Formats: sequence, structure tokens, C-alpha cells
Amino acid sequence: MVSYPGRTFSYKDKFRDTQAKQEQAAKAIGLATPPQNRQEAARMHSQLKLIKSNENYIVDSLTHSIPYLVPAAAAELERIGAEFADILQRNGLPHYQFYVTSVLRTKDDIRKLQKSGNINATTNSCHNYGTTFDLAYFRFNKVTRTREYMHQDNLKLVLGQVLLNEQRAGRIYVKYEYKQACFHITVRQ
Repeated sequence: MVSYPGRTFSYKDKFRDTQAKQEQAAKAIGLATPPQNRQEAARMHSQLKLIKSNENYIVDSLTHSIPYLVPAAAAELERIGAEFADILQRNGLPHYQFYVTSVLRTKDDIRKLQKSGNINATTNSCHNYGTTFDLAYFRFNKVTRTREYMHQDNLKLVLGQVLLNEQRAGRIYVKYEYKQACFHITVRQ
């Protein structure tokens, strides 16, 4: 097993940007009107960018969201993916992909999530504006064909370091969601 030499830190302490702060940013730079349903979201294609799995991340099988973001959020996701890969490469570590687990949610998607009992499914979700995405911190896909591997806690540290750098640069807000096992990210600019 190989390890990232980065310093550990408290995710809970560093990533505690509030829903109110994230919602304010989402409303400022996201979709002016959140889509009611998926058909309405499809008609907003000129304002959105389709995100697809690539060499740095996998768009998970989305059940309560659709793979679209406003261009600024899509660019930020690409930047996070590239930096994650770069840190692994610079440290001579195997290449892994992280998982994108939630993206744009319609009002209908939010209602379905609320009915399922998801406590994070708020009526005024940042996910409604196309500015917000969730990244799983417990699942990673190994791409490099080698016997060496990394523990998921160590990969979480790499991803956390990337997010901390982006947060400090003023590009994103991040909430550490323990029960959902994800980093909840809203682009700020």
C-alpha cells in the first residue's frame, strides 16, 4: 500500500460552509429559475453543460439528479479533477478517479428525495441552480494497472486537500456531509 504524504486535517472543521452561504452563491451565479422537472431542465440546455465521466472522475448512476451544471461549475469540477490527478502523479501514486454522486436537481427530484427521508433534501437546495455537486469521499476507482493501491482514507485526504486549496482561493464553498459521505460543493464565481 502507498500513501499520500500530505498532512491530515479535520474535514468537519475546514468544510463547514453553511447552506445559507451556499444558497446565496447558487442564486447569484446559477440558473435564474430552477427547473420544476426534467423536461423543463432539458429545455434549459443553452444555460447548462452536460458533464460526463472522464479520466479523472466518474459520474455515478444518478437517481435523484441529472448530469448538468452551469458552465462555471462544470469548469470547477474539471479543475478539481485535474488537480486530484496531478497530486497523485507528482507523488508517484497510482491514478484514481473520484465519484460525482449528485448534480442538478429539479424541484420534482427534491420532493422525491424528501419523501425518501433524506434530511439534506431542502426545498431551496443549491442543487436546483446548477452550481452544486457532491463528491463521494469513500469510493474511488483505481485506473492504474499496478499492484500498488491506496486506502480510501488516504484518497479522501488527497481530494480534501484539493478542495481546501480551491476553498482558500475563493472559488468554492464546501460542506462536509458525514451522513451522506460526500463533500457538498457550490461554486462561488
